[in-house]
Amino acid sequence: MATNEELCELAAQCWFLTGATASGKTTLGIKLAQELNGEIIALDSMTVYRGMDIGTAKPTLEQRAAVPHHLIDVCEPTELFSVSMYRELATQAIREILDRGRVAVFVGGTALYLKAMLRGLFQGPPADWDFRREVEQEVESTGLEALYKRLQVVDPVSAHKLQPTDQRRIIRALEVKRITGIPLSHWQQEFDVGRSADECKVFAIRHPRAKLHERIAERVHWMLRHGLIDEVKGLLERYGALHKTASQAVGYKEVIDYLADKLSLDELNERIVVRTRRFVRHQETWFRGMSECRMIDVPAENDSEQLVERIIELGKAAAPRQHRSV
Repeated sequence: MATNEELCELAAQCWFLTGATASGKTTLGIKLAQELNGEIIALDSMTVYRGMDIGTAKPTLEQRAAVPHHLIDVCEPTELFSVSMYRELATQAIREILDRGRVAVFVGGTALYLKAMLRGLFQGPPADWDFRREVEQEVESTGLEALYKRLQVVDPVSAHKLQPTDQRRIIRALEVKRITGIPLSHWQQEFDVGRSADECKVFAIRHPRAKLHERIAERVHWMLRHGLIDEVKGLLERYGALHKTASQAVGYKEVIDYLADKLSLDELNERIVVRTRRFVRHQETWFRGMSECRMIDVPAENDSEQLVERIIELGKAAAPRQHRSV
């Protein structure tokens, strides 16, 4: 496995296109990669799962044929996939792309993965499986909200960074505190300082809030019309149940509730829209808090060629200073 320093050096040679859900990263990323003679590495914690295509807005086969894509469909939706696993696979992909004389272009909106690639990652102690099973039993009896409140007490900084529904990471934060006696957020402080935006090729595209809300509503409507419910039904029939991480993905959790007769069709649509908006606010908070990110406002005419030209111009002007040791 690459050290944090080696990884950061590799990442400095890459381009990153990120932004909120429904902001148009996929199409723009393909155009950017084509202009750069690049290959795309998916920066997404959900497109790694096979069979989860519609709800994750996974690039189509045609789009993947236009530009080589990596780190899509790498595991089953019943399996655990972690940020450290992503980092290892991404490091390998970068090296292979560079060896071919091409450019690695990361495209996606998982901010935690972005931070891990740019700044490194605290590995932490090995898992305490007895503790994890104990906490999972606690969740079944008292609910995830109670567990999140517990994290707010022992590690409020980590709790603020995590979504209240992110059970796996909540448990990990509690686990690190229990094993080491020190909050996870304290360990991660080493990775809280990044480069400035003018040293990096990291671009976050941004729409006005009203426009983004409109795009989210259109996207959810499209997914429901194009088979999201049948996709989830098929996954459940095939696997019986999805891994907790996969089953909590936006859209999938709501469809699972719909199939269990907990929601009407209208409620399903509204729940997905509302949760997507909430997730987008969480993403935007991450991007604003990362010094490496250069915000790129999408013009009203949404001219993708103009956007790509601007991104390339800014990226080529980026001047990395001496590497920050991590």
